[in-house]
Amino acid sequence: MTGFPWLSVVTFAPLVGVAFILLIRGEPDVVARNAKGVALWTSLITFVVSLGLWINFDPTASGFQFEEKVLWMPAFDIAYHLGVDGISLFFVILSTLLTVLCVGASWESVKDRVKEYMIAFLILETLMIGMFSSLDLILFYVFFEGVLIPMFVIIGVWGGPRRNYAAFKFFLYTLTGSVLMLLAILTMAFQAGTTDITKLLTHDFPISLQPWLWLAFFASFAVKVPMWPVHTWLPDAHVEAPTAGSVILAGVLLKFGGYGFLRFSLPMFPVASADFAPFIYGLSVVAIIYTSLVALAQEDMKKLIAYSSVAHMGFVTLGTFTATIQGIEGAVIQMLSHGVVSAALFLVVGVVYDRMHSRDIATYGGLVHRMPVYALVFMIFMLASVGLPGTSGFVGEFLVLVGAFKANSWVAALAATGVILGAAYMLYLYRRVIFGKLTKEDLKSITDLSPREMAVFAPLVLIVIFMGVYPIPFLDAMHVSVENLIERYETAVAAAEQIRLAAR
Repeated sequence: MTGFPWLSVVTFAPLVGVAFILLIRGEPDVVARNAKGVALWTSLITFVVSLGLWINFDPTASGFQFEEKVLWMPAFDIAYHLGVDGISLFFVILSTLLTVLCVGASWESVKDRVKEYMIAFLILETLMIGMFSSLDLILFYVFFEGVLIPMFVIIGVWGGPRRNYAAFKFFLYTLTGSVLMLLAILTMAFQAGTTDITKLLTHDFPISLQPWLWLAFFASFAVKVPMWPVHTWLPDAHVEAPTAGSVILAGVLLKFGGYGFLRFSLPMFPVASADFAPFIYGLSVVAIIYTSLVALAQEDMKKLIAYSSVAHMGFVTLGTFTATIQGIEGAVIQMLSHGVVSAALFLVVGVVYDRMHSRDIATYGGLVHRMPVYALVFMIFMLASVGLPGTSGFVGEFLVLVGAFKANSWVAALAATGVILGAAYMLYLYRRVIFGKLTKEDLKSITDLSPREMAVFAPLVLIVIFMGVYPIPFLDAMHVSVENLIERYETAVAAAEQIRLAAR
């Protein structure tokens, strides 16, 4: 371990906050207020420190940076090994940012078991950061699966009327897929003689073994994305989760699958990835078109946004398996953009839900007359979700479609219809909620955004516009990592093709 242990500090700083919250004693109101204060300051400090990773990151350097390695289980050569590259860097920062905003968004809405609620979110933050920065397969798996526990608790304890059903469905879906991944991890460890991800990225797994390993990892990552048809747990989880739970679920947890494809499937099983690419194209196009049509039929705002998440993540899987510079960089930008925009849209729904205790679109209408600032904020995120030029949503979708046209023009043309359908369901939602006459009596006294709510939305608005207008800092930071990934992929696929030709 050399230099300042940036990643260890960022990863485990939230647990320091957990320790302080556990020590809080006193009257329930005092405990709740102090727990919220500790959680806010802890998550804020963690976010500021995580920005140090970006400030000190060298975009021209190849390989992982801020590496820390200490043997954890020497008998099995399993290490506590952390590090980030241009692909994982921004997911760490996204995790720390959204945790701060979740604490702020929950300030007034969560009134029961506040102490335990804040503890759950801080533990969740540690597990998310650890997952994105792990460079050992076993350590990765521990963080990857550990995330399920606090998320299960958040949905099951603070969720809606059907929270138990949604929590168990979320847990069982994601855990079942991950069991196959664990078997693949053990196979890889025995075959390569190591669980070190940096070594596995340069190890050539037998061509005959790659499809099985690829499918085992796919079983886990496809559920996490989620890809059609294993997406059915997502709408239930979103609808029943508290607002902040939906923010983390959409903003970070859905990125686990896309990140896994980039970190493992493409570089470690390149031949299998090339062979299965048409299969992924098909599932991605179906996800983009089918779930967009389903979103159009929704009357619940949360369900509509949940289905839109499946459609947007379809662009991520499509771009990833085009194995082109534009496709992969577009997939990463799309994940980051979706992490911000979908989180913001769930917060937007949470604002009116806290006031009216209803998510039905029919409950609203004409809010622009009473909530002009809210209408403006909602419009920015709605347009970013649609992919309007000048917003973060445009950059990701445009690059993915460019990469898709290079790989298969028909697939790109079908995927492009998702942009039109996305505009249809988001404009439909916005028109019914914001515009029209304010006729409902209970809406005539509804209040606009409070200063606290404005403070939560302000950074998200700035990021959406900054990424849309000037995405270069993000693209530059990931470019070398993406180039290395594609070079590794193309070399392996070309070598396999030569072997296959020789065998004929």
